[in-house]
Amino acid sequence: MRPIVVIPTRLGSSRLPGKALSDINGQPMIAHVWRRGIEAGIGPLVVACGDQEIVNAVREFGGRPVLTDSALPSGSDRAYAALCEVDPEEKYDTVVVLQGDLPTIDPSAIKATLAPLVRDTECEIATLATVIDDPVELHAPQVVKIALAMIPGDIIGRAVYFSRMVIPYGTGEHYHHIGMYTYRRQALAKYVSLPCGVLEQREGLEQLRAIEYGMRIDVSVVQTEPLGVDTPVDLERARALLAGR
Repeated sequence: MRPIVVIPTRLGSSRLPGKALSDINGQPMIAHVWRRGIEAGIGPLVVACGDQEIVNAVREFGGRPVLTDSALPSGSDRAYAALCEVDPEEKYDTVVVLQGDLPTIDPSAIKATLAPLVRDTECEIATLATVIDDPVELHAPQVVKIALAMIPGDIIGRAVYFSRMVIPYGTGEHYHHIGMYTYRRQALAKYVSLPCGVLEQREGLEQLRAIEYGMRIDVSVVQTEPLGVDTPVDLERARALLAGR
């Protein structure tokens, strides 16, 4: 495998405007995410920027920015646009799409997204999950759950469905989806070419587009759940977690 890490990010955010450049202990949030990607040691890293202001910030801390169309509909679309610009000769065949709002993610979790692709050549997209232990989290609609087909004792399984509701029914483990993806390059090209699916619209979950059109998503179960920064409260938690790092 020849992986490249792409961090898609933009300033537009309904709940936390300008969050990519929000200050976390003297550095913009995107700098912390970039650092986690570097620490993972997977391959070269580029930042797919939806705004010139982010391009300027990334250059300032020594990263490699790519300016993309601000109107692109998703992080995967933005990552693919940057990929096509920096690698038109298709040197890299695996694309780690590290979301730009995960400043506390463990670098080992980023690396864990490669494991399903290495293990099974039929897997097209890989993502992450953690076990849900809190009943409040289990029933919270903002926590996306995975119906995960996995042999007991294993840490990699196949995603059957994603939902904001509690799935699957019955006793057993439930899994919280962590929203970062690693694609085989051809799978990313296919995904961004697909129209929005019916299930995607109903649940408000982009990953269901892949499921609806028959693409295979496998999941690595990890121990640590990164903080996704979506609100001012999340931002304060990230500042506390990263203090002194």
